[in-house]
Amino acid sequence: MVVFCGSSTGTDPQVVEVAYLLGATLAQRGIGLVYGAARVGIMGEVARGALENGGEVIGVIPAFLKRKEVVHTGLTQLIVTRTMHERKLRMNELSDSVMTLPGGFGTLEELFEMITWAQLGLHRKPIGILNVNGYFDELLRMVQKMVALQFLKPENHELLLVNSNVPDLLQQMAAYIPKPVPKWIQKDQL
Repeated sequence: MVVFCGSSTGTDPQVVEVAYLLGATLAQRGIGLVYGAARVGIMGEVARGALENGGEVIGVIPAFLKRKEVVHTGLTQLIVTRTMHERKLRMNELSDSVMTLPGGFGTLEELFEMITWAQLGLHRKPIGILNVNGYFDELLRMVQKMVALQFLKPENHELLLVNSNVPDLLQQMAAYIPKPVPKWIQKDQL
């Protein structure tokens, strides 16, 4: 599973606790973690939870970020890419599912790229948002507005699996059955 999340810990201690819990739970369930390779922030907590519970942890980081994000040196495997695009592509190739925890612009960009790829039929993986303490509530309202104003199809909105509880979200993701990708433009719209 690829996990996208912040390289900062933010100000909500529950986010830090849940990040560690997610890593530990993945390890206990035999689910490998693929993430951004940092030892700091929410990223570091997810990795620590997995590693301290015997999990496999693969970090993927572009060379220019190795110093900025304080790369984790105790990973099962570290993959260094040339660019951010290569990083996301490699993370996608190594994972069978996607989960997002709180983070900043980079986290949202990664989430939306994975959703867009799913919407375009480039992958059929479950995409989960771990909505700790309502962190993503405003974003989820915006997505609902996109549907209401017909900028987003309801079936594409359904690509997002949302829960505030680690085991419940993992269950949703395990039960996910991808639907056929609808055509973007129907012949009668040309």
